[in-house]
Amino acid sequence: MSSPSLKHHCGLFGVYGHPDAVLLTYLGIYAQQHRGQEAAGICSVGSGGPIQRYANMGLVTTVFHNKRILDELRNPHAIGHVRYSTTGSCHNINCQPILVNYARGQVAVAHNGNLINAGLLRKEFEEQGAIFNTTSDSEVILHLLARPAHLDRANVIPHILGHLQGAYSLLFLFPDRMVAARDPFGFRPLVLGTLENGGIAVASETCAFDIINARFLREVEPGEVVTITDKGMQSSRIVPADAFRPAYCIFEQIYFADPASDVFGENVHKVRQAMGAQLAREAPVEADAVIPIPNCARCAAMGYSRVSGILYERGYTTNHYVGRSFIMPEQVQRDLVVRMKLNVIKQNVRGRRLVVVEDSVVRGTTTRGKIGALRQAGAKEIHLRVASPPIRHPCHFGIDFPTQTELIAHERSVAEIRDYLGVDSLHYLSLEGMLSCVKHPGRHYCTACFSGQYPMPVDKQIGKFALERYQLKMFE
Repeated sequence: MSSPSLKHHCGLFGVYGHPDAVLLTYLGIYAQQHRGQEAAGICSVGSGGPIQRYANMGLVTTVFHNKRILDELRNPHAIGHVRYSTTGSCHNINCQPILVNYARGQVAVAHNGNLINAGLLRKEFEEQGAIFNTTSDSEVILHLLARPAHLDRANVIPHILGHLQGAYSLLFLFPDRMVAARDPFGFRPLVLGTLENGGIAVASETCAFDIINARFLREVEPGEVVTITDKGMQSSRIVPADAFRPAYCIFEQIYFADPASDVFGENVHKVRQAMGAQLAREAPVEADAVIPIPNCARCAAMGYSRVSGILYERGYTTNHYVGRSFIMPEQVQRDLVVRMKLNVIKQNVRGRRLVVVEDSVVRGTTTRGKIGALRQAGAKEIHLRVASPPIRHPCHFGIDFPTQTELIAHERSVAEIRDYLGVDSLHYLSLEGMLSCVKHPGRHYCTACFSGQYPMPVDKQIGKFALERYQLKMFE
């Protein structure tokens, strides 16, 4: 993935009704560490409360480095979160789940996605005297919940979520219930599972169920709110099921989700293989070996190799003890991580014609460095094949793409990108070819980063730090 400025959204996990809910939640967010490496947190509660919280900056194993922390949180109901910021600074105050007290008691919330009207809502609340404790868009959800006009509503969550615009998969934890919700477009995945003792699990990805032996039940449907109590599950809706057309984020399939997961009803590994196979049909070339730029392009490279008949080889070794470079907050850190993480296998490269498969190219700086390393190792020819279309537009729904001018494909031709990257040929998978690899009709996916066709109107000037109007010293 060539994306030194690309950052992911977040990962959610929750368990209701299990004596080891906190331990299972720890394992569930650990299994989804790929969805965010900036911060981690868990909230838990027993019968009637109070809700307990522990969250901090760092990886799951770093934050919960001491078993005592999990022991102190031990309760039968828990939600957890791994974060990379798409709105708000990389700072401890923005760690999730967010826990607050309001007129009806305690509530914790964990959010995956991005709210495009958060700035307007926050301005409205502040003008009414509200005080915000974070610079995260997620906090406006809690202010909606605490609004006096909403306090007496019997089923308040669907109502308040109707005020939101953008992408959200959510987990709420109250002293007496857990609530899972997904926006009407279904941008971000959210799934339900069952545990052996009858407890309920909720996760961003099904790979989190595998680690705790939970059984996949179904997806939380777009626009659905699922309330989980001791009596079981109840479903309600933010809007009628036919009021919105799904806009599943295609980048979940291309890059973000774990290959072991089933996302939007399809196995991620199989979809990526199909994209690589389609790329081979669209952009054949004579070569000696197909090599992926690890790690996420491996599935696509396998598909390309199978259809083309060109040998699949390893061109790089990977240091698995180094984190994902795109999630690091500073460019210098990202560049260093890339150099530490990948090393060229010279014997597989020297004197050979290579098909190098990437899943996507965002800014191009990282790919350019990796291609340069192959040249230094003696590659005879390098033919870059990208298993997605050119990214020409920023994302406003939970993926921290750079501004449009930073995208390498913005106002550049494929030939210009080829020359910048230093490859002998360059081909991207077509938009139509990409959509042919998923089972849902193309109209059910959000492809705005490729096509510029957003599922809803967006303010293209809104940036990641739009909610930060004051430069506090704590952020320096």
